[in-house]
Amino acid sequence: MSNKTFKQDLSNKEDPKIIFMVKLLFKEHAEIPEKNRMEKKLKEHLGNIDLFWHDEKGAGVSAKDHICHFKDADVPPQFMIAACTEFDSSKIDDFHRSQFWDCNESDRILSECKYQIIATDMLAAALEPLERANMDMDFLEALVELFPECEALYFINSEKLYLADEIRMNIGKDDVPRNSRYIKYAVNVRFFNIEGTEGDMIVDTMGMSTLFLPDLQYHYHDIDPNHVVYHAKCTASYILDNNNPIKEGDPIDSINRDGNFDQKVMWKCSYESSLIQPVREVIDICMNEYAAGQR
Repeated sequence: MSNKTFKQDLSNKEDPKIIFMVKLLFKEHAEIPEKNRMEKKLKEHLGNIDLFWHDEKGAGVSAKDHICHFKDADVPPQFMIAACTEFDSSKIDDFHRSQFWDCNESDRILSECKYQIIATDMLAAALEPLERANMDMDFLEALVELFPECEALYFINSEKLYLADEIRMNIGKDDVPRNSRYIKYAVNVRFFNIEGTEGDMIVDTMGMSTLFLPDLQYHYHDIDPNHVVYHAKCTASYILDNNNPIKEGDPIDSINRDGNFDQKVMWKCSYESSLIQPVREVIDICMNEYAAGQR
């Protein structure tokens, strides 16, 4: 991780990415798997599918157990897998590299991986958030098994780097419940120290907007950031599970200095613009005595 000082760039506004996009990273050039093998693995994870395109340039699959309702038609969502191309890690700047908290091998990955396969969902924005999140993670699990040589995944929407082996070893295990996979794998919980203050910090999330849900923000001091990160992950899961029931001014359970949830003390939720780029609407959680900045 970088120890450099970064400046706020409030001119950098979020470019809403309604398509879920992930880069599979490889040390060596990877080929699109043979058609029968691809069909079998995708069916294992996605159920009823139609592999409508498969050649050396990539593949396309319809997830027919899901239906997207549009004004003029009801259609299944699709996934696209592009052929392998070169990966240029120099395009990931120090600011983004500083937030790879979930990958302790980020330096090795970015130096050794020279190739990428980009995979996306299509037409999936019409699905309910939780259904889409689980479908995308089903697809993701199929990908890491279809490409065993994949070293890591770079989630374009959340700018998060995650080891492929950590996903492989959790497939089908109760340690990572089905509904929690999107938060664990695809949402980036970021952490910043604020220079020129007496220990002020910010924790926020990136990646919820793909599901048309709000990210979170905590501006605080005098409490272990690991506890705040845990609160953020739990709150993000609550928002995803319940299609964001949080309204302006709503209270939410706090945590105490030991990191335990405390229903006797509530924190206030407000919809605000983010303090850290990219600028986007977030739920800012006012942490009472731990709150920093002007409220």
